[in-house]
Amino acid sequence: MTKQTTKQTAKQTAKQTAKQLILVTGGTGKTGSRVVSRLRERGTPVRVASRSGEQPFDWHDRTTWDAALEGVTAVYLVPLDGELLTRPFVERAAELGVERVVLLSGRGVDTPEQADVTGPSHLDGENAVRAGGLAWTILRPDWFTQNFDEGFFRDAVLAGELRLPLGDAAAAYVDAEDIAAVAVAALTEDGHTGQTYDLSGPRALTMAQAAAEISRATGRDIRYVPLSPEEFVAELAGQGWPAADAEFYAKALGPVRQGLNSHISDGVPRALGRPARDFTDYAQATAGAWR
Repeated sequence: MTKQTTKQTAKQTAKQTAKQLILVTGGTGKTGSRVVSRLRERGTPVRVASRSGEQPFDWHDRTTWDAALEGVTAVYLVPLDGELLTRPFVERAAELGVERVVLLSGRGVDTPEQADVTGPSHLDGENAVRAGGLAWTILRPDWFTQNFDEGFFRDAVLAGELRLPLGDAAAAYVDAEDIAAVAVAALTEDGHTGQTYDLSGPRALTMAQAAAEISRATGRDIRYVPLSPEEFVAELAGQGWPAADAEFYAKALGPVRQGLNSHISDGVPRALGRPARDFTDYAQATAGAWR
């Protein structure tokens, strides 16, 4: 290869890289932060958009949308739950030249039980993405394994008791690392356009089984104490939760309690060509956060 050819190749690569700029909304959240890390590891230019991120972005302030979207070719879109803002955002993205969107949705948003929890926002967002004229991919994850160390269940694990209204129902918890890996593949590779990936872990666990996995990983005694929804709401109220928030939390757990999150899906292996990460591996890698 001549020096001139080498220079031309380098210029072409630089030009392609310059053209590729990916916007990550919710860029400091559970999946968004992991998408950002993976993109940066690949050397892909990324813009982190959130209220506290590098690029100020507020769903309720549309004056922040254009600055976030300027020069962007693809978007990892984490919607604002309960708000019908995905549609106008996708329309504006298309007007500003965005070519691809990967939407984080949720499992079962097209079923009455789940839609009753999430409201119309997720389903309307999916419909908007499909009709928006962009290359699109939709991710529908189960409950995140990271809820045990970064989210809803963290304080309960640290306290040694998971007091929840889940009965003996199981959920196929999916690792946020797998969600991020699928998102990055869909943002940067061919073959994912028009795909809706239902994302789960490789097996379903009851809360008692999840507690046992964490106990083995940490050497601590983590117990699951099943409550009725009424007992759960009363305990939260006793801890100072507003009644409406306590009732919504119990309602959000309803589909899990009904066994609607227990089925295993093929989204991770179909998108990545490998198995989804098992809960045991997650618990062992995360054990230090619970000690």
